[in-house]
Amino acid sequence: MSSGGSTSSSAISAASPSSSAAGSTASSATTSGAATSSGRATSPASTCVTDPAAVVARQPTAQSTTADLPADLAGRLDAAAQQAFALAAAPGAIIGVRTPQGTWTAAYGLADPAAGTPMAVGMHTRIASLTKMYTGTLLLQLVQEGKVSLDDTIGEYVPGIPNGDRITLRQIGDMTSGIASYTASETFVQQFLSDPAAVHTPDELLAIGVAGSPLFEPGTGFNYSNTNTVLLGMVIEKVTGQDIATVLQERILTPLHLDETTWPGDSAAIPEPYARGFTLLAPTATPDAPVDSTDWNPSWGWTAGELISTTPDLLTMGRALGTGQGMLDPATQTLRLTSFPGASGYGFQMGCGNGWVGHTGDIAGYNTSLFYDTATDTTVSVQTNSDISSGDCAVSPTLQDNPSDVVCAAPAVRILVALTGVLGRTYEPPPAR
Repeated sequence: MSSGGSTSSSAISAASPSSSAAGSTASSATTSGAATSSGRATSPASTCVTDPAAVVARQPTAQSTTADLPADLAGRLDAAAQQAFALAAAPGAIIGVRTPQGTWTAAYGLADPAAGTPMAVGMHTRIASLTKMYTGTLLLQLVQEGKVSLDDTIGEYVPGIPNGDRITLRQIGDMTSGIASYTASETFVQQFLSDPAAVHTPDELLAIGVAGSPLFEPGTGFNYSNTNTVLLGMVIEKVTGQDIATVLQERILTPLHLDETTWPGDSAAIPEPYARGFTLLAPTATPDAPVDSTDWNPSWGWTAGELISTTPDLLTMGRALGTGQGMLDPATQTLRLTSFPGASGYGFQMGCGNGWVGHTGDIAGYNTSLFYDTATDTTVSVQTNSDISSGDCAVSPTLQDNPSDVVCAAPAVRILVALTGVLGRTYEPPPAR
């Protein structure tokens, strides 16, 4: 069992790629993502999505959003979710599953343990590194419009980046740039944890990442870096001439009617109703007394991890991210679906495992998973109000009553794996630690 309350840089990865542990939050809270071996972007071709053409052409059924899932399937999903939730170190969880046959949602546990408020579908939570998929989509829209090219170098848009004249936007997007994550800086982690209410600017975050770069020659390695996604946000703002909140609203949130997805900017506020979040990342936290981190400022995540959302919005976005429909044309979405480096790994601001494309996000107090099965047109979202792992964890901080006889996993990832097992094709995350 871990001692809890770790403040290592790995712990402050506010958003992770396709695994639970690949990026914990501050550790989870502040490093939107730590390095992971889930994908070597040097592999020549993708085998994770077997038929991209079929995926982008697949049209939704009317029943997917108007009907309930068959009772027998809903019952099996509920049983699996309850079993996984019992092993997870989270006060509450909200779950959504959407297939061509219909939708099922459920909530478990408590949104506010002190007040006894039950978790409910429609409550807002921070979604951390899921934000990367939104940012990546915006950049791909600009590619689609001919305003940028993935072969452009980052130096054409942002000065002062080591190897900036050779690092391409493609390498920025698939985490093979060699640019260090600012959340891997122990100095930054300690500063963040000493004042989690502080507001951080993109320029400040970039400077920290640049100071630790390069980690390797462009295109020769993989390192999950929040700095990469901050750079994409800077490119988006420069090319559009608009702030990221406006671009996001005009290009994704309004077209997809994601009315409950919000960009907090410099504010720590979460729209009502919301679940309070709990973490072991604070210096004062102990395994038997996690800290309420609901009001920690998320500005350090910027375009790598700031967004807030709800289950209905996540289900809509999950399918749009998988098919591209409503956001990208077939050619550009195909480019994205073929960007994965192998049977399981990381592509352009999105992970892929066993045909499921999506992302997991960790930020102090919250762990979220959103994945789309490219074979069955199924979307699964899981929101939890804790970033605390449970199970046989050697590194991740766990609770005093941690179930050490089960595999180490963050709460939303544990539930995601259980649900996908019922749905017929189990999502396989990289090992947690």
